[in-house]
Amino acid sequence: MHEHEHHHEGEIHLWQLALSAFLLLAGIIFNALHIGWFQPNWVQLAWYAAAFLPVGINVIQEAVEEAAHGDIFSEFMLMSIAAIGAFCIGEYPEAVAVMLLYCIGEMLQEQAADKARDNIKSLIALRPDMARVQVTDNQGNTNWVEKSPEEVKTGDFIEIKAGERVPLDGILCSGDATFNTAALTGESIPRMITKGQEVLAGMIPDDSIVHLQVSRPASESAISRVLKMVEDAVERKAPTELFIHRFAKVYTPIVIGLAALVVILPWIWSLFNPSFTFHFSQWLHSALVLLVISCPCALVISVPLTYFGGIGAASRRGILFKGGNGLDAINTIDTVVFDKTGTLTTGQFAVTHIEGLDQDALHKVVTIESTSNHPIAKAIISETYRRGESAYPPAKNPSIQHSTSIQGYGISAEIDKENWLIGTLRLMEREKIDYPKQLCEIPETIVACAKNGKYLGYILLSDTPKDEAQVAITRLKEMGLHTEILSGDKHALVEKVARQLQVDEAHGDLLPQGKVEHIQRLKGQGRKVAFVGDGINDAPVLALSDVGLAMGALGADMAIETADVVIQTDQPTKVAEAIDISKRTRRIVKQNISLAIGIKVLVMILGILGIANLWEAVFADTGVALLAVLNSLRILSR
Repeated sequence: MHEHEHHHEGEIHLWQLALSAFLLLAGIIFNALHIGWFQPNWVQLAWYAAAFLPVGINVIQEAVEEAAHGDIFSEFMLMSIAAIGAFCIGEYPEAVAVMLLYCIGEMLQEQAADKARDNIKSLIALRPDMARVQVTDNQGNTNWVEKSPEEVKTGDFIEIKAGERVPLDGILCSGDATFNTAALTGESIPRMITKGQEVLAGMIPDDSIVHLQVSRPASESAISRVLKMVEDAVERKAPTELFIHRFAKVYTPIVIGLAALVVILPWIWSLFNPSFTFHFSQWLHSALVLLVISCPCALVISVPLTYFGGIGAASRRGILFKGGNGLDAINTIDTVVFDKTGTLTTGQFAVTHIEGLDQDALHKVVTIESTSNHPIAKAIISETYRRGESAYPPAKNPSIQHSTSIQGYGISAEIDKENWLIGTLRLMEREKIDYPKQLCEIPETIVACAKNGKYLGYILLSDTPKDEAQVAITRLKEMGLHTEILSGDKHALVEKVARQLQVDEAHGDLLPQGKVEHIQRLKGQGRKVAFVGDGINDAPVLALSDVGLAMGALGADMAIETADVVIQTDQPTKVAEAIDISKRTRRIVKQNISLAIGIKVLVMILGILGIANLWEAVFADTGVALLAVLNSLRILSR
């Protein structure tokens, strides 16, 4: 919807609908019972006007605003003309009913969107609201003071503790350190940054306090640039309009034109046929009857209700659509593109292979790793316990003489008078330890182990696919959809995951801008693209794609807020389920539209011919609306 349409939906409250419905019902009862004081026409006019205002004034205001924006023939205009026409011919209850039914339908649709928005929870802070800045007082003493990132100047020194998010881009001044970059780049492997290299806002130091010299102001930081990219993508992404809004742009001028012809054609006929008496008031009455009959009540209540039902059915399955547009758009996609880390994979390290280490050596490695809080160390320890083994038999607990963490490389330790090195291949090279060079070709994370200056073996870790990932891809391919993976991880690793899951295409080593360019290429080829992701780095492509789906359980706020659909669980199979719900919803919407338009056109023809009067038309319209509503509720039973 347009921005000003939300104004209308936000203004209508339940008490307004209740007041209007109460006054309408009371007026009908008073008239049916022939209450004396209610019989004068001016009393009925005033009574029904009071019933009309709570719901009608907003719609009339919307019609004026739409016309001011160039959209003269909107559904708001048709509702307004039909209601005013009903008042003009004395059909006061119909005037109120027209607007009341319309507003009920609009509120149902808005409640569906509100329910989806209310279920979206903030999971991590996108942009830290403070930075610890080094300041020097008049005596030359230095202190760390908390400031807003916007107050920090280029060249200032800031401090970030382990586990905190970096608030500003800066140059690393302290020693080498490892950073969790998953939220910003999607890279599942902690990244080692050496002194003098740039650290980007959004990264998180793993296990040490770091000091940075700010290199860019807050407005130009990594996170700010990503947010700007999202805004640009949103501007390029045209919102998917619901059918009823597109329909009204054609339907409304046709109906208004027919109503005008009902008056004009008899008048022209009377000019050429003197025997034909033209009564302006009679034909104006017929024209207004046509306008009232043409009011698409069945559509305006059943179509939003169908979308509401589809959104509700999806919500119970952990799939949150942010409105009917997303539910409608996902039905048309032909390509599903996945982020890898946290979407198709667990986003956590797991040991996949151990080579060259016997039980004794493995126990010593685990004992040494137990001195570290690094994610890789935790994964190795978890694997040992998963196998049912403790770090070492208590009676033979090895004695660690010393253990030193080498930032970005690994651990050096002495245990049982043996010198151990455990870490990256770069650590082996630094300590001049020979190792099989073919290990460099392995895309997964390798923890190499050496004892007393000699290479022993390695532990292989990788980000493993989720249990349901294979089923998810299979279901999508059965639907005839093309599948791809885009990731910031190594291309070889991404290709391996794609082969394992039987994904059609895989692209790795991509920064956020690279993902955006790839989606733009796909759309340039005429594809309708759905993107599934969970990190801050995914927000621009979620906004740019035809339908963005965010993994909500572990996803970043920016991804969740930007997406059209939020999957509350981390189950990739929910993507196929969301498409299935969309198709069923769309099928019911088409049934209701066909039913409503077919019967409406029939009744309009009968009205023009004078066969159907106003109340017969109202009865037929109400009956169609009831049938459409019952049909819409079918989706809730699934």
